Amino acid sequence: MTVLITGASSGFGRACAKAFAARGDNVIAIARREKELLSLQAECTKERCAHIVCDVTDTAALESSIEDTLKERRWEIDVLVNNAGLALGLSPAQDCDIKDWEQMIAVNCLALVRLSHFVLQKMVGRKSGHIINIGSIAGSYAYPGSTVYGATKAFVKQFSLNLRADLYDKNIRVTDIEPGLAGGSEFSLVRFKGDIERANAVYENTKPLLPEDIAEAVCWVAYLPSHININRLEMMPTTQAPAALNVHKYEIS
Repeated sequence: MTVLITGASSGFGRACAKAFAARGDNVIAIARREKELLSLQAECTKERCAHIVCDVTDTAALESSIEDTLKERRWEIDVLVNNAGLALGLSPAQDCDIKDWEQMIAVNCLALVRLSHFVLQKMVGRKSGHIINIGSIAGSYAYPGSTVYGATKAFVKQFSLNLRADLYDKNIRVTDIEPGLAGGSEFSLVRFKGDIERANAVYENTKPLLPEDIAEAVCWVAYLPSHININRLEMMPTTQAPAALNVHKYEIS
């Protein structure tokens, strides 16, 4: 099996690449940072792991590099793991930087849609394949400061379900993995733009999900018998639960 993974230099993507490679699968790891990809390739062995240094929003360069890699390795994509994504900021909507909103939409939605469409052309022709999108519980549960991030993940959830509606007769599976509180990645560090103290505070006195937990779930759905499709898989650590519906109480004058 050959697995294409975006955002593979760290966190969920790196853990997924290592987990698939450990099972004997071929991996095409995509990320912007070559140093991290080279170290991943060394861990997975060069024969089993190809890497592409590219920004997922650079569609033309990404598609060209994937085609070159498939031709060189004589591989075909069996599983696409759309993992690349980010959250930026946690400010109220009126205080957010519009450029942050646009970047989240570009990476979390537009890049994911473009790569999915590109890979689908190959999968539909073979009537075989699996697209696994890394969503978030933020796509189902609203929380302050997640105006656009949560909206992008709601898009990923509905996009995944609608893909299945189109592909029900093509033997192609689509799954949305929706993690809750998850540590061990650069997610919060990116969200808070390098503020390590603030990022670490998110996980203080908790036992969050780890990248290896997400990778275990991704491999599980990928390795199920081919007639089984897991539409959505919502995951939370035991230290988290769906939030209460808060109501602000104020004095009436």
